[in-house]
Amino acid sequence: MKAALYQGNRTFTVTDVAPVPPGPGEVRLDVAYVGICGTDVHIFHGAMDARVKPPQIIGHEMSGTVAEVGPGVTGLAVGDSVVVRPLDNRAETAADRGHSHICRGLKFIGIDSPGAYQRSWTVPAFTVHKAPAGVDLKLAALAEPLAVACHDVRLGEVKPGELAVVIGGGPIGMLVALVARAAGARVILSEVNESRLAFARELGFEAVNPAKVDLPALCRERSSDSGADIVFEVSGAKAAAATMTDLLAIRGRIVLVAIYPKPVELNLFQFFWKELKLIGARVYEPEDYTKAVELIAGGSFPIDRLITRVEPLDRIQGAFENLDATPDAMKILIDCRA
Repeated sequence: MKAALYQGNRTFTVTDVAPVPPGPGEVRLDVAYVGICGTDVHIFHGAMDARVKPPQIIGHEMSGTVAEVGPGVTGLAVGDSVVVRPLDNRAETAADRGHSHICRGLKFIGIDSPGAYQRSWTVPAFTVHKAPAGVDLKLAALAEPLAVACHDVRLGEVKPGELAVVIGGGPIGMLVALVARAAGARVILSEVNESRLAFARELGFEAVNPAKVDLPALCRERSSDSGADIVFEVSGAKAAAATMTDLLAIRGRIVLVAIYPKPVELNLFQFFWKELKLIGARVYEPEDYTKAVELIAGGSFPIDRLITRVEPLDRIQGAFENLDATPDAMKILIDCRA
């Protein structure tokens, strides 16, 4: 069967590998589609070579069907449409306090172990979520990033009628905006890229460039002078971290979605003065996957608009190179069946 191996130095090679038979508690999947994640792009750029050991199959935003079930597996049958929640928490201990999705020994499947850019993928059965029969597998491949957004909005406790600001209009930011709106929030999306702003407006959002619009003033204007109820920081920009407190009303909340590998300036006086809350949000939990699959299967959630194009597995090298050249793209899928 075909598989794409990341070789390091911005290079993939597509080669034949043998399928891995499922052992006890495992399932072998026929992979349909895999989305290119921002983490995959970081790997492609060589930024994670200390963690990913080339040559390695990567990828984790997948959809497919069950091909083979290992001993002891129940609740799954050959032919089931599925997605994978790529978190291996088998090293969890009591010290992790029951938060398995962020346990200290967590392994991310597709980074720390072989991933989905292959025709057949064998994974622990506990990571597999069933999707409704007949679901469009192209849409189901977006369950993983959509689950991230569902987790962010759930932890933010978004309520109908609240004013939410999403800072950053990439794929995750756009999904957070969509999920927040589905939860009843009024959403303002802040982004400096004009193409992404135009796309957000096509989806019906009020989308503004903070370099051209006084965003704190706009938030007050949209909230009877109070400010935003909640801010989702998805951009990872230092300027956003330094100024996001200016957008909020008294007792407003910030959900930190972006990864900041180094300390940045933060206005702690505003936290004291307005009694603000800062909430960290990392990956997802099973209930977020359930919610994501429900949104996709419901048919009214416009997740299809985020699929920029689909490329066959044997053109994965060009797909990654093209994504570097066209950063405005939302989501490129790799068709592992083609």
